Amino acid sequence: MKIVRRAIDHDGRGSVKMIPEEADDLWVTYNLIVQGDTVMAVTVRKVLREAASGGRDAERVKLKLEIKVEAVEYDQEGSVLRIRGKNILENEHVKIGAFHTLEIELHRPFVLRKDLWDSLALDGLHQSSDPKASADLAVVLMQEGLATILLVGKSVTTTRARIETSIPRKHGASIAGYDKALNKFFDNVVQAFLKHVDFNIVRCAVIASPGFTKEQFHKHLLLEAERKQLRPIIENKSRIVLVHCTSGYKHSLREVLDAPNVMNMVKDTKAAQEVRALKDFFAMLSDDPTRACYGSKHIEFAHDRMAIQTLLITDELFRSADVAARKKYVNLVDSVKSSGGTAHIFSSMHVSGEQLAQLTGIAAILRFPLPDLDDIEM
Repeated sequence: MKIVRRAIDHDGRGSVKMIPEEADDLWVTYNLIVQGDTVMAVTVRKVLREAASGGRDAERVKLKLEIKVEAVEYDQEGSVLRIRGKNILENEHVKIGAFHTLEIELHRPFVLRKDLWDSLALDGLHQSSDPKASADLAVVLMQEGLATILLVGKSVTTTRARIETSIPRKHGASIAGYDKALNKFFDNVVQAFLKHVDFNIVRCAVIASPGFTKEQFHKHLLLEAERKQLRPIIENKSRIVLVHCTSGYKHSLREVLDAPNVMNMVKDTKAAQEVRALKDFFAMLSDDPTRACYGSKHIEFAHDRMAIQTLLITDELFRSADVAARKKYVNLVDSVKSSGGTAHIFSSMHVSGEQLAQLTGIAAILRFPLPDLDDIEM
C-alpha cells in the first residue's frame, strides 16, 4: 500500500490518502473501512443532459464524490472493493444524500476519513505499507492429474490456476499412454508456472505432492528450462523447494506452510507467524488443555485473570457492524499487548485463518493453567 498523505490528530480523528498496489492492499482496505467512515474518490456516473432536439442524452461523467459508508463488498475475483453509501460532497450532478457505489481498484487513489483511527486500524495501515511483512510465496500443490497454483500474500491466498488431466493407469497395455499423458500434464503445469510465478515478487516457489510426483515434475521443469533457455527458472532454481503433502487440493497448503524448509524462508512474515502460532496453540491444547482455550466466554474469563500469553483472533470479528463489538475486540488486543502478551490477527483469506474461524475465530495460549474453564459454558 502506498500512503500518499496521513493527517491524524492526537484524538484519533483524521484522514489518510492511499493507493492500493496489490490484491493484499484491497483486503487490508476492506478491513479498515467500517460503517460511518467516509471515503472520497474519483468515480464515473451516468448523467442526463438536455439535447438540442429537446430530448435528454445520457453521458458518463468523471466526478469526485465523498460518501458516508453504509456497506462494503470485497470482490476477490475482480480485485475491486464496492463501497455503498450516501454522497456528502456538494456536486452539480449528484445531490447530497443521494446513494452511490464507489469502486476502489488497484492503483486508484482514495481518501479514508475516520472519527477514530483505533490501534487496530493504525496497525493494519502500518503492516500494509511495510514491505518486510510480505509473504509472497508461490505454491504448486500436485498429485497425478491435478495441480493447483496458489500465491500466498500478506493477507490473501489466491488460486491462480488449476490444471486437471485424465491420466490412465500405470500398468498393462496402457503404460505408454500413461507416460504420454503425464508429460502432457507436466507441460501444462510448466506453462501455468511460467505465467503465474514471478521470481521478482515471490521469495520462493514450493512444489508439493504425495509420493514422487513433485520430484518428477521438478526434473521436468528444469529440463524444459534448459531446453528452451527459460532464464527465470534457470536463474532461480535454488529458490524452488520440494515438500511432501497429502494431495493437490488447496487444503494441503497448511502442510506446506508448516514445513521447516519453507518456514525458514518466510519466517519473518505475517503469514508464517500465524501458522506457527496456530501450531503452538494446537500443541498446547493437546499436551496441556488447561493452558489453552477458545470461544469468547472462555477468552473473557482468562483475560479477567491476566492469563493470556498469546491471543489468536480472526480479522472477521473486527468487521462487525456493531461498533461496541469491534471496540470490545480492539480493547482486548490492546490489553493483551500492554500486559506483555502477543496478539496475532489472522486473515480469514488464509488457510490458517479459515482453520481458526472453525474454532469460533478466537483462541489463546495461557500463561498458567486455568482448570476452572471447564465449568464455564462456551
